[in-house]
Amino acid sequence: MSAFIALLRAVNVGGTGKLPMTELAAMCEAAGHQGVKTYIASGNVVFTSAKPEAAVKADLEARLATYAGKPVGVMVRTAAEMAAVRDANPFPDAPGNRTVAIFLDEAPPADALDHATGRLDEEMRLGAREVYVFYGDGMGDSKLKIPAAKAGTARNMNTVAKLAAMAAAL
Repeated sequence: MSAFIALLRAVNVGGTGKLPMTELAAMCEAAGHQGVKTYIASGNVVFTSAKPEAAVKADLEARLATYAGKPVGVMVRTAAEMAAVRDANPFPDAPGNRTVAIFLDEAPPADALDHATGRLDEEMRLGAREVYVFYGDGMGDSKLKIPAAKAGTARNMNTVAKLAAMAAAL
């Protein structure tokens, strides 16, 4: 059994993609996952599973599409991968609520940051399957767009640390 973290894209954010976390937990349990725990109402769930990562992702995306009537993006990481994302944060001294990891399915292209637009004071770095962004003045007024990260889902570093701890405890 491996510990996994599933991160749903565009769930319960800005009034779109309403999904009660009790429903998400029930979907994971119905898929045979164990120790299922959700974290805040933005589509974060940790659990253990005997299935490989790709199967966990495909099954959860299928269940969510049936529930929502449209595709819902899911990024999956193992407990070790989430801890590595936390530990690789290139902005360790920045406030965790102003620094995000944008989770992607694959490694971002080497030139991903060259195509970013709307940049003000944000700092960006590439990770293994993530793009890290430090929003100096916060995200509220940012116009930053990173085309390579469009299909990804962002979590601030406080959430990343909490999910890594939750998964490590399973």
